[in-house]
Amino acid sequence: MLAALLRIIRDPYLRIPTLTLFVLGFTYASTLPYQSIIGINELGLSDSSYSVLIFAAAAINVSASVLLGILSDTLGDRRPLVLALTTAGVLGFGLIYVLRSAWIFIFCVLFLIPISNSTFSILFGSVRARTNDLDSREAVSVTSTVRAVYSGSWALMPGLVGLYLAQSQSMMPAYAVASTASLSCFCLYFFFVPRGERNTSARSQGEGGFLSSLARLLEPSILIRLGSMALITGTQRLSTTLSPLIITHAAHGTVVTVGFVSGGVAFLEMPFMLFWGAMMRRFHNVHVLIAGAIIYSIYLVLVSFATAPWHIYALIGINSCGAAAILCVPISYLQDLIADKPGLGSSLISVNLFLSGGVAAILFAIGTTISDYSGTALVGAASGLIAVVLMLALDSRRTAVVA
Repeated sequence: MLAALLRIIRDPYLRIPTLTLFVLGFTYASTLPYQSIIGINELGLSDSSYSVLIFAAAAINVSASVLLGILSDTLGDRRPLVLALTTAGVLGFGLIYVLRSAWIFIFCVLFLIPISNSTFSILFGSVRARTNDLDSREAVSVTSTVRAVYSGSWALMPGLVGLYLAQSQSMMPAYAVASTASLSCFCLYFFFVPRGERNTSARSQGEGGFLSSLARLLEPSILIRLGSMALITGTQRLSTTLSPLIITHAAHGTVVTVGFVSGGVAFLEMPFMLFWGAMMRRFHNVHVLIAGAIIYSIYLVLVSFATAPWHIYALIGINSCGAAAILCVPISYLQDLIADKPGLGSSLISVNLFLSGGVAAILFAIGTTISDYSGTALVGAASGLIAVVLMLALDSRRTAVVA
């Protein structure tokens, strides 16, 4: 863990992308909790219109991430691409704050912001390109450390923005924060990343071409692993929806309880991510992911029996431990699926987010049809355990444990 952090600090091609990811997290953490409130309550969108909007935005985000990931592999220098994407963020978030129009909100959420969101996978692609020369165990440890740093912004920003907005009649200032954060990302890359960033994948990508890179995503071995991963990460996404509902219904808690639990989980996820990163220096990332998925499935079983707020508080540790593995380990796993093309491999992060959202929606629909919210948690636990079996069947032959 310490070795990975020192390597990041000493290498500008790792240090600046990591710092940029930390600041980039401010854009998501300051706006996502309030986006639906702004769109529906302040700008007058209907529930159905907002649902269509966020689904379309998610689809555009996936498409942009894949296309830009392929493009980034053809470039000898990712710096101009990051500058362009962060500029889209400055404009997208800024226009919503300044103009405060429903049509501007739709345009920015549908186009500019999803394009800006591709910065996340591009930056992880840049980190992967830099760590390809390292030992595989050291590389995944660096990636996990970078992901933990990114999570720091989520632990810090929602509470600060929430305290500020508590005294405001409008949630719109959240978009001013996001626009400022995007501008800070632009400045970090413009002033501190050396020109001519080395991209070792550019030559190999140029030989294959755009269509052959796109075809890599349709390989059966990749598709089935994406499906298995979506089951695991979808279980965690399901829990983010279920947790407030279980707290306020079965556990008889309040919105204050929801806030404290969310903050506690986010705070503990950071050290647990560093822990899992250290574990990946000794064990294969599949084994670490499976361990995290089993822990999280156990959490979902236990939370299904919660009948009081203290039950939820008592489970914060196991919740954070399992969630940390599910949030950080898939990045290295997905990048390894197309290891020779860091940009394309990193775009699978966005593909997985899209698929896991669909899995979470399906599991929620099934669970709430046959049972209550607590029973739906058991459905999520079953999904996680099924994914563990699939992962073992798919990757058991190539996952030797390193002593």
